[in-house]
Amino acid sequence: MTDEQDPGEGATGAPSTPPPGVPIARTLEAILMVADEPQSLVSLATAIGAPVPAVRQAVETLVADFDGVDGGDGQPGIRRGFELREVGGGWRFYVREEFDPIVRDFVLTQNPTRLSQAALETLAVIAYKQPITRGAIAQIRAVNVDSVVRTLLGRGLITESFTDAETGAINYETTELLLTHLGINSIDELPLISPLLSDGSGGFGDGSE
Repeated sequence: MTDEQDPGEGATGAPSTPPPGVPIARTLEAILMVADEPQSLVSLATAIGAPVPAVRQAVETLVADFDGVDGGDGQPGIRRGFELREVGGGWRFYVREEFDPIVRDFVLTQNPTRLSQAALETLAVIAYKQPITRGAIAQIRAVNVDSVVRTLLGRGLITESFTDAETGAINYETTELLLTHLGINSIDELPLISPLLSDGSGGFGDGSE
């Protein structure tokens, strides 16, 4: 399918449609607010059952709106603290670079509680297999890991390493903050995982894929 073709039906049958009277741009804004991965124009068009050219125009409207340019509604624009950025062939919201230190400090001070068991297990997978995608993490753990990955990102324990140019999948790796918490200088100082497993298997840290 080219980006000029209309999308077909979604996975659950007929694609959803925007509420009556709501501009496509605002519908896309709502979807992108909860998206964990960059979304292509085709995937966005499929999600709302709209032509790709209309979705492209709506995305351009959102970009201009968030950048403080007139969004097309005749109202003066206000530059937002976040931006809609194209990464790896898809679109996703990001905090503007100049606000990164403030947001990081806020998140760290707002999350003093201990990590859940699920978050600790996910962090271990990332530590031993980095860089690794969300899909690969979910395959190893056999559960959905979206929320725990967001938690680890918010705590500053992992970061987005790079985005695969072909698939658009984000790869994650651990941060210096994790090393500080663990009291080690390098991720290479982590112990082998295999001796810690009761079944004697090599685990995900033995270098195999």
